[in-house]
Amino acid sequence: MTQLLDGRGTLPRQRGRVPGRAVPGRHRPGHVSTWLAAPSLAGLALMLVYPTVFVVALAVTKSSLARPLQRFTGTDNLVEAWESLAFAGSLVRSVVFAVLAALAATALGVVLALLLHARGTRFGVVGTILLLPLVTPPVMVGVAWKLMLAPVGGAFGGLFSALGFPGANPLGDSVGAFGALVVMHVWQWTPLVTLLVFAALLGVPEELREAAALDGAGAFRSFTHVVWPVIAPNVFSVLLLELVIGLKVFDLVTVVTQGGPGVSTIVSSFEIFRTGMRGSYEIGTAAAETLVFGLVVGVLTTVVTLLRARAVRADR
Repeated sequence: MTQLLDGRGTLPRQRGRVPGRAVPGRHRPGHVSTWLAAPSLAGLALMLVYPTVFVVALAVTKSSLARPLQRFTGTDNLVEAWESLAFAGSLVRSVVFAVLAALAATALGVVLALLLHARGTRFGVVGTILLLPLVTPPVMVGVAWKLMLAPVGGAFGGLFSALGFPGANPLGDSVGAFGALVVMHVWQWTPLVTLLVFAALLGVPEELREAAALDGAGAFRSFTHVVWPVIAPNVFSVLLLELVIGLKVFDLVTVVTQGGPGVSTIVSSFEIFRTGMRGSYEIGTAAAETLVFGLVVGVLTTVVTLLRARAVRADR
């Protein structure tokens, strides 16, 4: 060992080595070999790229359920989807449903998370009970609410009678059915917001709360000036998630209303299903509607993403 030391008692620097430069034949820290990443890339291509390319191919061809990709039609399917009054109406209803449900679920979830956090840092039994709607299958949620809202024998029949609406049937009215679906969706997905926001609240430094209290800040001012700037990016992320979940709602509509009364609850996912899987089975048109719907979803999610980015910059 002593023979390897120079006159100053230190190891001599190896010649030809540049600090920070990778040695040939070795991997850089944090770098994954292409061969190691190949299975993941193949899975990504199989699960994402191939279905997307196939949908685009269906959208620009004459395709039915039995005979896909018959002949190239260009943008005919896209024009038909864009000019369809039925599909345009479903887009409006989807956007309204998703925005209302996302805002309501997020606001209610934030309130519940604040109440649970005021009790302590543990989620507790009450928090666990609040998660029960989240683990309930959407089909069962629809069946249960449909039975409760039944005008005869339903759980809410007595409440409606007490309010002066004997025999009321919200599902038989256009506005009532749409509102009932929003309530069902909010009931099921609010616990997810509560759980995620509660976790975000645990990341708020306690010393900031104590400093605000010493400065005489009340509960509301402490929330707006201390808590909200910290959890705002997380809340907007949850809002984005809720918006996407609301846009893709299908189970509730299928089980509870089947798109009725009339067309009042036909959202885009249900309309695409009707186009492709009922009647003439126009898979090409359904694929074109899917692309248009994806464009609308992209616009909405981009708006929420920009709001989240603004919240992140404000927190910094």
